[in-house]
Amino acid sequence: MTLISLHIENFALVDQLELDLGEGLNVLTGETGAGKSIILDAIDAALGGKVSSRFIRTGSEKALVEATFTLTPAVEEWLQHQDIDLLDDQTVVCSREMSLKGNGLRSRSRVNGVLVNRPLINELRPYLVEITAQGQTVALMIPARQRELLDTYGGQALLKQRKKVAAAYEDYYEAKETLETRRQSEQERLQRLDWIHYQLEELKAAQLDSPTELEELEQERDRLLHAVELQQLSYQVYQILYQRDDEAPAGTDILTEAENTLTEMVEYDSQLTPILEMVQTAMTQIVEAGQQIYSYGEGLESDPNRLAEVEDRIHTLKQICRKYGPDLGDAIAHRDNLQAELETLNDSEQSLEALEEKTEIAHNTLLEACEILSQQRQKAATQLENQLIAELKPLAMEKVQFSCHLTPIDPSPQGAEQVNYYFSPNPGETPKPLSETASGGEMSRFLLALKACFSQADQKMQTLIFDEIDTGVSGRVASAIGQKLRALSQKHQVLCVTHQPLVAALAHTHFRVEKQFSHSRTMVSVIQLADINTRRDELAQLAGGEKDENAIAFAESLLKQAHIK
Repeated sequence: MTLISLHIENFALVDQLELDLGEGLNVLTGETGAGKSIILDAIDAALGGKVSSRFIRTGSEKALVEATFTLTPAVEEWLQHQDIDLLDDQTVVCSREMSLKGNGLRSRSRVNGVLVNRPLINELRPYLVEITAQGQTVALMIPARQRELLDTYGGQALLKQRKKVAAAYEDYYEAKETLETRRQSEQERLQRLDWIHYQLEELKAAQLDSPTELEELEQERDRLLHAVELQQLSYQVYQILYQRDDEAPAGTDILTEAENTLTEMVEYDSQLTPILEMVQTAMTQIVEAGQQIYSYGEGLESDPNRLAEVEDRIHTLKQICRKYGPDLGDAIAHRDNLQAELETLNDSEQSLEALEEKTEIAHNTLLEACEILSQQRQKAATQLENQLIAELKPLAMEKVQFSCHLTPIDPSPQGAEQVNYYFSPNPGETPKPLSETASGGEMSRFLLALKACFSQADQKMQTLIFDEIDTGVSGRVASAIGQKLRALSQKHQVLCVTHQPLVAALAHTHFRVEKQFSHSRTMVSVIQLADINTRRDELAQLAGGEKDENAIAFAESLLKQAHIK
């Protein structure tokens, strides 16, 4: 992965800038306050870094930064996964537009022209660049960060095992929470079981089958209570319809007379046939009704025993409705729900013993996964200790001591140990935690050596950016840092902001950042130093005297030693 170019418009003190970077070691130099940090801020902004209204140039309402990178297989796979089209020139373009909106700032990020949110661009960022600065030392003091770095150094196998630990911890935590909840609620569960049993016994004893049983029983009770009256009335209906004892004609007699008359009339006018058929149909229905009402009356009888049973059943069902209703349908549904809840509470798979066994198994699985991870971390720690010491020795730290202390802790999603880096740059001094021992210059070298170790373990071929990593050092140490940066640039593109001529002399591509004043405006510009003379003059300036013969001679010697022609 290579940062090909950087395009900036109205960003901080930059009006417009096109910066084309090369492979290998790229160096930015310039006087203090010349604006070198603006270039790194622009790269950071293009890749989702925090921005504020101060980044928009005074007098402008919008700013734009655009970084173009070469395409790698890993980035290509990422783009395809996000459904972002590839560009024809096999590059990746990350841009950030910023605009003032009222008193606030609005910004939009794009990848290959496609709008992306901040989490997405932050996901892509590690594949493109990594910025190392002395400001990182605060984060490096945190044990959790030290553990994260060690795991990354351990490689894919270790990171895969850490995911297994995280999954095992989640399973254990879930089982433990379920068990604790069950234990805490066991008394409530038992009380609930007693109450369910009591209600179910009452509901089952009621033998509820039909939601309409109560209505049907009430109808039967009314029939039994009025059996004699219903017999008398049914006999009266039978007489009216079919056979009367007095001289008044019955319904069938009247219809028979009407049928006979209509039959005679039809002989003279066939249009009356439908009326005749209606009367005949009515006759049939009245005869049928008479027979049925007669049968009904004959079948009625007073049954005190049955009446008592019905009354008792109605009383029972009404009590059920008052407690579990308001109607039988609701009572039946409540019974079924209680039965389902009872089965759940009595489920053998969810018994307390089963949950305890499940939790124990999950805990053992977590411990086993943590043990494997601990072994892998210890192996990675030993390798990191040896390699980091080897990387630090050329940086004028020949007697350095470094170790990774793995302190056991309770299992967590990150494993069962805390990682602490112990460091001693001076012979005879007992190693102490990194935060208690390293000075600014020592920390600069520590960060650079650490990055050298990780450049071999990290599979991401991103651009490495170092922001004044050589601050606080000089002479032989500065030269060693330059050599280390140059070595890193053999596998990575490196972009370095430096004040050290010993470092700048080793650059494959050298840029000078400077401020210019025009029409009462301050502007930052970046100039590539493409020939030996301009590079010599810049190195002499960094050494302390642009026109001083000794400084110029020193600069020429640096370029000669760096084999730059």
